[in-house]
Amino acid sequence: MSPGPLVLARSPSLAPLLARGAALSPFKRPRPGARLPRTRLVLPGLRVDPARLARYERVCGFPAGTDALPVTYPHVLGFPPAMRLMSAPDFPLPLLGLVHTSVTVTRHRALALAEEYELTVYADGLAPHRRGTEAAVVTELRAGGAVVWESRSTYLARHRTSHRAAPPPDEPCEPLPAVAGWRLEADAGRRYGAVSGDRNPIHLHPLAARLFGFPRTVAHGMWTVARCLAAHGTPDAAVVRARFRAPVPLPGSVTYAARDGRFELRGGGRVHLTGEVYPV
Repeated sequence: MSPGPLVLARSPSLAPLLARGAALSPFKRPRPGARLPRTRLVLPGLRVDPARLARYERVCGFPAGTDALPVTYPHVLGFPPAMRLMSAPDFPLPLLGLVHTSVTVTRHRALALAEEYELTVYADGLAPHRRGTEAAVVTELRAGGAVVWESRSTYLARHRTSHRAAPPPDEPCEPLPAVAGWRLEADAGRRYGAVSGDRNPIHLHPLAARLFGFPRTVAHGMWTVARCLAAHGTPDAAVVRARFRAPVPLPGSVTYAARDGRFELRGGGRVHLTGEVYPV
């Protein structure tokens, strides 16, 4: 029998969750057969802070003053409960070094800034990966009892494995036509971390990034998705799928390319992000 949902009185504070996750990480041994927590975290009565939303829109390039939430903004609202889930002792993957590998977002209708929402976060399965173990985390946003937005993110804990699954299929060989070139400043990770709450050290400080094998800081995956969607546009009811293929080093220059609902971000001879948008 599944336990009932755990109702939160307020959005969790991120600093102690990140500290707890870091402290517990060395003691976790990820494996596909581990047990996932069945906890469902529910945050009712959620309202959007217009000032914070405006800062997010500026950092990501979305138009301001539309009285509607950008398609990626609910991920920011769900980030603190997701961190509470993934930093808990019963979550089998270590928070340190966890890599966001993909995200699928379904927005069922436009989301008004003034609405009141209920947010739910839960883990939904572990799977073997050719580079370790991958977990899925689901976030749902409800208004008036109906799901109006939902996402499924996959996170990879890298470790030695005997799993011999084939790598994911390659994207089509023909590159998408370039639309714009963007110069990313060294502080892009710090600016997005300030508005999103995601202060993973690999995005903030070069020394911390080097500890995890990156030559310098890297951009947040969800910032790259948001920046691409701000340029691409998204129907009110739509599905967005994105796959993070390679880190985006900061500072640096990237090319945004798009055609027929598909988009990608590339630079330095690498494809960093591929995605697609289609209406539902």
